[in-house]
Amino acid sequence: MSIKIAPSILAADFGNLAHDCKKIDNSNADWFHLDVMDGLFVPNISFGMPIVKSIRQMTKKPLDVHLMIVEPERYVDKFIEIGSDILTVHVEATTKMDYIIDKINQSGIKSGIAINPDTPISKLENYITNIDLICLMGVHAGFGGQKFIEKTFNRLEELKSLINSKKSSALIEIDGGVNENNFERLKTLGADILVAGSYVFNSSDYNAAIDFLK
Repeated sequence: MSIKIAPSILAADFGNLAHDCKKIDNSNADWFHLDVMDGLFVPNISFGMPIVKSIRQMTKKPLDVHLMIVEPERYVDKFIEIGSDILTVHVEATTKMDYIIDKINQSGIKSGIAINPDTPISKLENYITNIDLICLMGVHAGFGGQKFIEKTFNRLEELKSLINSKKSSALIEIDGGVNENNFERLKTLGADILVAGSYVFNSSDYNAAIDFLK
């Protein structure tokens, strides 16, 4: 399977969001990655439902919506309703993970769980066969442009082995710090989707950057 690339809109030019979104929509990227932050779960506030809804209205590619918010169960219905194709919540952010996964799966869209760099991979064990995607953070959640955390490679191997041992079909997405120096190794170790923010949006040619990673 060829790797999927999901440019992270957090790194786009918000003064020209429609322009950037159209460029990505016309590129060889597979998904849009949308980071929704509440200022509580992470020390940053990004954007909320109106932006997700408007991106949905002007694009055709799947929206990979990553909720970095506390008690995401309060908003799952709304994010499904406004057009998320993949909805990912943090394992650290809720005590109602089973309820959330069931709700997402019943809605017919893809379900995901994100996990921060310091959270043990074993926290995913109970959910791994019931979800479509694991978003393995390569940086601490909250800000774009951070340096990739090297131990992510070991965590990726551990996650891959958990998925295989449980015979899960969950895909592995790497989010944070993906660039020209680490993408080959991430692919080799079993990543299925690479989220790329700064790497794509800081390049002079978005499509060339996306094609290079692919």
